[in-house]
Amino acid sequence: MGGWSNKRMEDPARGRRNMRQGVAGAGAAGPLDLATAALVRLAAAVAEGDVPELHNRLVAALGVEVPPLWIDELLLQSMLVVGYPLALVAFGVWREVRGSAATGRHAAEPLTHEDWQAWADRGAAVCRDVYGRAYHKLLVSLRALHPALEDLVLVDAYGKVIGRPGLDLRRRELATVAAIAVLGTAQQLHSHLRGALNTGASVEQVEAVLELVGSRLDPELRRRAWEQWEDVRRRKL
Repeated sequence: MGGWSNKRMEDPARGRRNMRQGVAGAGAAGPLDLATAALVRLAAAVAEGDVPELHNRLVAALGVEVPPLWIDELLLQSMLVVGYPLALVAFGVWREVRGSAATGRHAAEPLTHEDWQAWADRGAAVCRDVYGRAYHKLLVSLRALHPALEDLVLVDAYGKVIGRPGLDLRRRELATVAAIAVLGTAQQLHSHLRGALNTGASVEQVEAVLELVGSRLDPELRRRAWEQWEDVRRRKL
């Protein structure tokens, strides 16, 4: 990583790009517009891995006119959050729901790139947007855990996947909060609750996500999710 790794610590204002489009949202239903609420419910269903529920949530998302491209991007992103096994199950159900319409779709961006540096630059910028003041701490932690983790997180996760243009960063973070709440990984939930705020979500929108998924959580997971949120609010992170 060398000098390039150190460069990632610089320029805190870089990267405020078009990832935040759609913050207001059309056809708002409470704090979340209908499409965002459908994506949040779908993200929770992906984390659960329940095939009938996945089918219902995918059909419901199409019913409120969530663009299929947004669903494609959410499912790609879910590989980073819930892992390949659950993400592949979700892709299989999505193919069943879409049928022949799933073939020949134009992706938001091809997963090939001649310029590795472009992914690295975008990944650092997007990750900085999500983590805000905690970005430098994240890099230090990743380097301490394993020397390969920094590039895997910044280039592969944030550069190649999360930074793709098919779905705005605010909705990506709200969906990530939903999935991680289901998984019950407290430290990651804390980071992405902050990330949702950092990328333009309102306090009310984050709380609406926790309410949407709360009914699907056992009492202990629900308690822990709200504890993490209260800590984020208390620290004003």
